[in-house]
Amino acid sequence: MKLNEKAIIFDMDGTLVDNIPYHEESWIIFLKHYGIDMKRENFSAQNHGTLDEMIVRFFGNDLSETKIYELGLEKENAYQTLYKSKMKEVTGLTSFLQKLKQNNIRMGLATMGIPSSIDFILDGLHIREYFQEITGGIEVSKGKPNPEIFLKTIEKLQVDPKDCVAVEDSMGGIQSALDAGLKVIGITTTHSEEELMDQGCSQVIHDYKDAIIN
Repeated sequence: MKLNEKAIIFDMDGTLVDNIPYHEESWIIFLKHYGIDMKRENFSAQNHGTLDEMIVRFFGNDLSETKIYELGLEKENAYQTLYKSKMKEVTGLTSFLQKLKQNNIRMGLATMGIPSSIDFILDGLHIREYFQEITGGIEVSKGKPNPEIFLKTIEKLQVDPKDCVAVEDSMGGIQSALDAGLKVIGITTTHSEEELMDQGCSQVIHDYKDAIIN
Protein backbone atom coordinates (compact mmCIF):
# COMPACT_ATOMS: atom_id res chain seq x y z
CA MET A 1 0.00 0.00 0.00
CA LYS A 2 1.28 3.43 -0.96
CA LEU A 3 -0.21 6.44 0.76
CA ASN A 4 0.26 10.14 0.05
CA GLU A 5 -3.00 11.58 1.39
CA LYS A 6 -3.30 14.04 4.26
CA ALA A 7 -5.73 11.86 6.23
CA ILE A 8 -6.81 8.26 6.54
CA ILE A 9 -10.06 6.90 7.96
CA PHE A 10 -10.15 3.34 9.26
CA ASP A 11 -13.09 1.09 9.74
CA MET A 12 -12.67 -0.97 12.93
CA ASP A 13 -14.15 -4.48 12.79
CA GLY A 14 -12.35 -6.55 10.17
CA THR A 15 -9.89 -3.71 9.54
CA LEU A 16 -8.00 -3.04 12.77
CA VAL A 17 -8.74 -6.55 14.00
CA ASP A 18 -9.75 -9.72 12.17
CA ASN A 19 -12.82 -10.24 14.36
CA ILE A 20 -15.76 -10.66 11.96
CA PRO A 21 -16.07 -14.43 12.58
CA TYR A 22 -16.47 -13.70 16.30
CA HIS A 23 -19.14 -11.10 15.62
CA GLU A 24 -20.97 -13.59 13.41
CA GLU A 25 -20.72 -16.39 15.98
CA SER A 26 -21.95 -14.16 18.80
CA TRP A 27 -24.91 -13.00 16.67
CA ILE A 28 -25.88 -16.59 15.87
CA ILE A 29 -25.63 -17.66 19.54
CA PHE A 30 -27.50 -14.54 20.69
CA LEU A 31 -30.30 -14.98 18.15
CA LYS A 32 -30.65 -18.68 18.94
CA HIS A 33 -31.16 -17.75 22.60
CA TYR A 34 -34.28 -15.85 21.45
CA GLY A 35 -35.50 -18.65 19.20
CA ILE A 36 -34.23 -17.14 15.94
CA ASP A 37 -32.39 -19.75 13.88
CA MET A 38 -29.89 -17.96 11.64
CA LYS A 39 -27.57 -20.05 9.49
CA ARG A 40 -23.99 -18.79 9.25
CA GLU A 41 -24.07 -18.89 5.46
CA ASN A 42 -27.09 -16.58 5.47
CA PHE A 43 -25.83 -14.10 8.04
CA SER A 44 -23.48 -11.96 5.94
CA ALA A 45 -26.37 -10.59 3.87
CA GLN A 46 -27.94 -9.28 7.10
CA ASN A 47 -24.71 -7.92 8.60
CA HIS A 48 -24.90 -4.21 7.76
CA GLY A 49 -26.15 -0.97 9.25
CA THR A 50 -26.19 0.27 12.83
CA LEU A 51 -26.61 -2.10 15.75
CA ASP A 52 -30.12 -0.73 16.28
CA GLU A 53 -30.96 -1.35 12.62
CA MET A 54 -29.79 -4.95 12.93
CA ILE A 55 -31.78 -5.57 16.11
CA VAL A 56 -34.92 -4.28 14.37
CA ARG A 57 -34.10 -6.38 11.30
CA PHE A 58 -34.10 -9.56 13.38
CA PHE A 59 -36.69 -8.77 16.07
CA GLY A 60 -39.16 -6.49 14.24
CA ASN A 61 -39.94 -2.80 14.43
CA ASP A 62 -42.43 -2.91 17.27
CA LEU A 63 -39.73 -2.83 19.96
CA SER A 64 -39.30 0.17 22.26
CA GLU A 65 -36.08 2.17 22.05
CA THR A 66 -35.16 0.87 25.50
CA LYS A 67 -35.63 -2.76 24.42
CA ILE A 68 -33.61 -2.21 21.24
CA TYR A 69 -30.80 -0.75 23.33
CA GLU A 70 -30.93 -3.62 25.85
CA LEU A 71 -30.85 -6.29 23.15
CA GLY A 72 -27.99 -4.57 21.33
CA LEU A 73 -25.96 -4.32 24.53
CA GLU A 74 -26.62 -7.98 25.30
CA LYS A 75 -25.36 -8.99 21.88
CA GLU A 76 -22.22 -6.82 22.17
CA ASN A 77 -21.47 -8.21 25.63
CA ALA A 78 -21.69 -11.73 24.18
CA TYR A 79 -19.26 -10.77 21.42
CA GLN A 80 -16.76 -9.20 23.82
CA THR A 81 -16.84 -12.25 26.08
CA LEU A 82 -16.18 -14.47 23.05
CA TYR A 83 -13.41 -12.34 21.54
CA LYS A 84 -11.58 -10.88 24.56
CA SER A 85 -8.98 -13.64 24.94
CA LYS A 86 -8.50 -13.84 21.15
CA MET A 87 -8.01 -10.11 20.47
CA LYS A 88 -5.10 -9.40 18.15
CA GLU A 89 -4.37 -6.53 15.78
CA VAL A 90 -4.06 -7.09 12.06
CA THR A 91 -0.35 -7.69 11.45
CA GLY A 92 1.70 -4.48 11.35
CA LEU A 93 -1.11 -2.16 12.48
CA THR A 94 0.55 -0.38 15.40
CA SER A 95 3.78 0.12 13.46
CA PHE A 96 1.78 1.61 10.57
CA LEU A 97 -0.13 3.93 12.90
CA GLN A 98 3.19 5.13 14.32
CA LYS A 99 4.44 5.88 10.80
CA LEU A 100 1.30 7.83 10.02
CA LYS A 101 1.72 9.89 13.18
CA GLN A 102 5.37 10.60 12.40
CA ASN A 103 4.32 11.86 8.96
CA ASN A 104 1.59 14.12 10.39
CA ILE A 105 -1.17 12.23 8.61
CA ARG A 106 -4.47 12.72 10.42
CA MET A 107 -6.32 9.58 11.44
CA GLY A 108 -10.01 8.96 11.94
CA LEU A 109 -12.13 5.97 12.87
CA ALA A 110 -15.53 5.36 11.25
CA THR A 111 -17.16 2.29 12.75
CA MET A 112 -20.71 1.11 13.27
CA GLY A 113 -19.63 -0.13 16.71
CA ILE A 114 -21.21 1.21 19.88
CA PRO A 115 -19.05 3.07 22.44
CA SER A 116 -18.33 0.01 24.60
CA SER A 117 -17.13 -1.95 21.56
CA ILE A 118 -14.97 0.93 20.37
CA ASP A 119 -13.41 1.18 23.83
CA PHE A 120 -12.98 -2.60 23.87
CA ILE A 121 -10.81 -2.59 20.74
CA LEU A 122 -8.95 0.73 21.01
CA ASP A 123 -8.05 0.28 24.66
CA GLY A 124 -7.47 -3.45 24.28
CA LEU A 125 -4.89 -2.77 21.58
CA HIS A 126 -3.62 0.46 23.23
CA ILE A 127 -4.05 2.47 20.02
CA ARG A 128 -6.57 5.15 21.01
CA GLU A 129 -3.89 7.87 21.00
CA TYR A 130 -3.43 7.62 17.24
CA PHE A 131 -6.96 8.67 16.29
CA GLN A 132 -7.76 12.38 16.19
CA GLU A 133 -11.44 11.74 15.50
CA ILE A 134 -13.70 8.77 16.26
CA THR A 135 -17.22 8.34 14.86
CA GLY A 136 -19.36 5.48 16.12
CA GLY A 137 -22.66 4.02 15.04
CA ILE A 138 -24.68 5.94 17.64
CA GLU A 139 -23.70 9.22 15.94
CA VAL A 140 -25.45 8.45 12.65
CA SER A 141 -29.05 7.85 11.70
CA LYS A 142 -28.20 5.46 8.85
CA GLY A 143 -25.46 2.87 8.90
CA LYS A 144 -23.14 1.70 6.15
CA PRO A 145 -23.55 1.42 3.16
CA ASN A 146 -25.01 4.92 3.64
CA PRO A 147 -22.09 7.42 3.47
CA GLU A 148 -23.18 9.41 6.55
CA ILE A 149 -20.52 8.03 8.90
CA PHE A 150 -17.65 8.83 6.52
CA LEU A 151 -19.05 12.27 5.70
CA LYS A 152 -19.25 13.02 9.42
CA THR A 153 -15.68 11.82 10.02
CA ILE A 154 -14.34 13.85 7.09
CA GLU A 155 -16.03 16.92 8.56
CA LYS A 156 -14.50 16.24 11.96
CA LEU A 157 -11.03 15.84 10.47
CA GLN A 158 -11.49 19.06 8.46
CA VAL A 159 -10.07 17.59 5.27
CA ASP A 160 -11.21 17.52 1.68
CA PRO A 161 -12.38 14.05 0.56
CA LYS A 162 -9.82 14.12 -2.27
CA ASP A 163 -7.07 14.37 0.35
CA CYS A 164 -8.34 11.42 2.37
CA VAL A 165 -8.44 7.64 1.95
CA ALA A 166 -10.47 4.97 3.74
CA VAL A 167 -9.48 1.45 4.76
CA GLU A 168 -12.36 -1.03 4.67
CA ASP A 169 -13.00 -4.77 4.63
CA SER A 170 -16.73 -5.01 3.85
CA MET A 171 -18.79 -4.41 0.73
CA GLY A 172 -21.11 -2.02 2.55
CA GLY A 173 -18.21 -0.14 4.07
CA ILE A 174 -16.50 0.27 0.73
CA GLN A 175 -19.71 1.59 -0.83
CA SER A 176 -20.16 3.99 2.08
CA ALA A 177 -16.66 5.41 1.65
CA LEU A 178 -16.90 5.65 -2.14
CA ASP A 179 -20.20 7.51 -1.90
CA ALA A 180 -18.54 9.94 0.52
CA GLY A 181 -16.00 10.75 -2.21
CA LEU A 182 -13.08 8.78 -0.78
CA LYS A 183 -10.59 6.47 -2.38
CA VAL A 184 -10.71 3.10 -0.66
CA ILE A 185 -8.00 0.63 0.29
CA GLY A 186 -9.48 -2.82 0.79
CA ILE A 187 -8.13 -5.33 3.32
CA THR A 188 -8.64 -9.04 2.74
CA THR A 189 -9.84 -10.16 6.16
CA THR A 190 -13.38 -10.77 4.93
CA HIS A 191 -13.28 -10.77 1.11
CA SER A 192 -10.81 -11.73 -1.59
CA GLU A 193 -8.60 -9.25 -3.43
CA GLU A 194 -10.65 -9.76 -6.59
CA GLU A 195 -13.93 -9.06 -4.78
CA LEU A 196 -12.53 -5.91 -3.18
CA MET A 197 -11.17 -4.55 -6.46
CA ASP A 198 -14.46 -5.33 -8.20
CA GLN A 199 -16.25 -3.33 -5.50
CA GLY A 200 -14.19 -0.25 -6.38
CA CYS A 201 -11.08 -0.29 -4.18
CA SER A 202 -8.05 1.48 -5.60
CA GLN A 203 -5.64 -0.78 -3.71
CA VAL A 204 -5.88 -4.01 -1.73
CA ILE A 205 -3.71 -5.15 1.18
CA HIS A 206 -3.56 -8.33 3.25
CA ASP A 207 -2.17 -6.57 6.34
CA TYR A 208 -0.17 -3.45 7.26
CA LYS A 209 3.39 -4.76 7.39
CA ASP A 210 4.28 -3.62 3.87
CA ALA A 211 2.54 -0.25 3.99
CA ILE A 212 4.50 2.60 2.42
CA ILE A 213 3.94 6.29 3.10
CA ASN A 214 5.14 8.59 0.31
